[in-house]
Amino acid sequence: MIRVENLVKFYGNFQALKGESFTVNDGEIVGFVGLNGAGKTTTIKIATGVLYPTSGDVVIDGYSITKDKKKASENVGWVPELPIFEQDVKALDYFVYIAGYYKIPTNEARSMGKRLFEEVGLSGRENDKLKNYSQGMKKRFALAVSLISNPKNFLFDEVLNGLDPEGIQFFRNLALRLKKEGKAILFSSHILSEVESLADRVVFLHKGKIVKEERMEDLRKLVSTNALRVILNSPSEEALKACKDFGEPTLNNGVIIIQNFKGDLEDVVRALKPYGILDIGYVRQDLESLFFQIIGGNQ
Repeated sequence: MIRVENLVKFYGNFQALKGESFTVNDGEIVGFVGLNGAGKTTTIKIATGVLYPTSGDVVIDGYSITKDKKKASENVGWVPELPIFEQDVKALDYFVYIAGYYKIPTNEARSMGKRLFEEVGLSGRENDKLKNYSQGMKKRFALAVSLISNPKNFLFDEVLNGLDPEGIQFFRNLALRLKKEGKAILFSSHILSEVESLADRVVFLHKGKIVKEERMEDLRKLVSTNALRVILNSPSEEALKACKDFGEPTLNNGVIIIQNFKGDLEDVVRALKPYGILDIGYVRQDLESLFFQIIGGNQ
C-alpha cells in the first residue's frame, strides 16, 4: 500500500505540491492525471526517495520514506518518464549489475534477465549496448528492472511515452497481472483513454493540489452522460444563449456542445432554426473532456 500524506514541496519560492493526500491500495491501479507541471513527477520522485519533501510524507507498506527510506524503497518498483542508465554497457550486464543490489547471485540474475527480456519484448537484444536502445526500448528495459525484486508496489511515471502499440499492450497486460497479484500500482499518463481502460480510481492533480479523486466506475457514469452537438451555419453568442434552457452550452470553432443535455431534441431544433442547423446529434463525453471541465473549474 502507498499512502501519500499531506505532501508539500517547494523549489525555492515556487510551491510545486500543496498538501496532497491519497492512497493506493493493494490490488488496485490508480491513474494519476494532470497537465504538465501539475506535480505528478515530483510526487512520484518523493515516493521513491529521489526527492525529499518540504513537509509531509509517503508511507509504503508501513515504512516512512522520510524516516526509513531504505525499508520503504525496497518494496517499490519505479519506471521514470525518461530512464537514464549507464550507456556504454550491454543491457543484460547492466541488469545483472542492478540485480546485485538485491543480493541476487550472478547466474540467477542472468537467467532472470533473459526471462524478463523476453517478457518485455527485448529478446535477442540482451547484448546490445544501452546507448543503442531507442527510447521505447529503454522503457521496456526499465520495466524489466522494476520487476527484479518482485516488489509489492509500483510507480510508473508516463510509462507509455515512447512505447509502440505492442509495448502499450504489454504494459496494459502487465499492470492487470500485477493488480491480480495484489500489487499497488500508481501510474501517471496523458493518454487518458489508457487511464480509462486500466484504472480502478483516478486522482486529478492541478497546480500541485488534488482537485478530484473518483472511482473509475463513478467517472464512467459522469462521462456516459449524453451531450448534444450542434453545428450551425451562423454560430453566434445569441445562438449560444438560445441553448441555455437545455443544459450547459459552450461554443468552440463554430460548434455548440450542450453538456448535461435535458429537454427535447425537437425543441432545440426549433430554437436554433434561425441560425441554420447544419448537423445535430448526441455525443458521448470521454475522460479527457471531463478532465478539462474539472481543471477549468479549478483555475
